[in-house]
Amino acid sequence: MARRTARLFLSLALLAATTLGGLSGCSSVFFYPDHVTYVTPDRLGLAYDDIYLDTGDGERLHGWWLPAAETGNVRGTVYYLHGNAQNISSHILNIAWLPEAGYNVFTLDYRGFGQSTGDPDLEGALHDVETGLRWLADTPKRGDQPVYLLGQSLGGGLGVALASEWTRRGETPALTGVILDGTFSGFRAIAREKLAAFWLTWAFQIPLSWTVPGDYEGTDRIAGISPVPVLVIHSVRDGIIPFHHGRALFEAAREPKAFLQTDTPHAATFVIPEYREDVLRFMATAAKGSGG
Repeated sequence: MARRTARLFLSLALLAATTLGGLSGCSSVFFYPDHVTYVTPDRLGLAYDDIYLDTGDGERLHGWWLPAAETGNVRGTVYYLHGNAQNISSHILNIAWLPEAGYNVFTLDYRGFGQSTGDPDLEGALHDVETGLRWLADTPKRGDQPVYLLGQSLGGGLGVALASEWTRRGETPALTGVILDGTFSGFRAIAREKLAAFWLTWAFQIPLSWTVPGDYEGTDRIAGISPVPVLVIHSVRDGIIPFHHGRALFEAAREPKAFLQTDTPHAATFVIPEYREDVLRFMATAAKGSGG
């Protein structure tokens, strides 16, 4: 998976180089969807419902609702935003452990991914993740329980923008906690870094990075999530999104906040049971702090 993601970021640099003369915006190159169904939750012994949502601009999104294993002992609901490649069926193992731990999970595919219609781009994906959170706010499935946002890699970048706006506007239900795993410090920041790493685009790193919208940089937005607690997770061995991105996000966040330094490949945090326990402790503490 890490090698695949590295190739995807290399193709970002190649695309930028070949389109330098007429490029007006390259946010779509953050997205590498496919329509293959790799595994469904039932293959992992999980109950689930297919969820279909209509966006305000005419797209139809597909998602999965995974109920907690014991309906009489639900601790909350996790809204999971996945990374930039493939679709929810290839990311399901990152959240398959949560129902057994007492949490409902809702996850969706951004436009152009999996069964969701449309073509992916940054503005569209931001619209999609808010559509999903509004559905979660209204559905009786979640009950009156804490709601957490978990974003990995690209999903964390989208999640920072969504959570900061949701909190600023005083939307309900308020988020109980936000968890960011292997997330870059900003869309423009990571584009510039990847362009600088490739000899063909090194000289153009600044002008090309400015074609990425600059309104959603994580380090500019993350402080706005407060007073909702934030947990930033980043691996010292992340070869895709270097460790300094996680530190930059953590430093830009306001209290209450926590940092979990890990030692796994990119987006492999939840392979390690100890890291799962760290996240569960964070969620339990956040729920107590919110009165949940």
